[in-house]
Amino acid sequence: MAAVFVVGAGPGIGRSVARRFAAAGHPVGVLARSSSTVDGLLADLPGGAAGATADVADEAALRTALGGLVERLGVPEVVVYNAGVIRADTVTGLDAATLRDTWAVNVGGAVTTAAALLPAMADGDGGSYLMTAGMPHPLPQLTSLSLGKAGLRALAELLDAEFGPRGVRSATVTVCGPVAPGTAYDPDDIAEHYARLHRLPAGAWPVDVRHGDPADAAG
Repeated sequence: MAAVFVVGAGPGIGRSVARRFAAAGHPVGVLARSSSTVDGLLADLPGGAAGATADVADEAALRTALGGLVERLGVPEVVVYNAGVIRADTVTGLDAATLRDTWAVNVGGAVTTAAALLPAMADGDGGSYLMTAGMPHPLPQLTSLSLGKAGLRALAELLDAEFGPRGVRSATVTVCGPVAPGTAYDPDDIAEHYARLHRLPAGAWPVDVRHGDPADAAG
């Protein structure tokens, strides 16, 4: 089986997605900013897994890290972008520098990941690019996150239009509430969406699926 890469493989959804695909027999490549996060996850995955560290906001570092995973595991069949920054802010309280910093993680890293991997996937056997979204409706108290998650949904449509005809499908999984084990937003349950999406035939492919009730996003 071909590899699955999880970018933003921290505790929660990232870890659960990595474990879900590993359980299905895929070699898994995990990327996070912290080496301790990567090492902790690798200890919980089969021996064929590989890890890399990078700040997803640093384009050169992210491309290098992804290239290293390709060298070790090959061109992936599935790529999951799960990195994100959550902070409380409003339009009037959000300065331009902070907006750039949050956008660089929430959207910029997803663009870099796509640019680094999707062309090779399209030239090969195709696959899926799945991004973790949230904020089904924008909230004034979470302005930068609302903008970022809306940006990911737009990116999924753009990428699906460009690479879908070449065999690489793109979509977002919009999580409508706070992620916590043992709740309606258990990360292991959410991880099933990514596995199901990848198995869907092309004719049934949605560019966004939702987990939970959008009303839960308001907290």
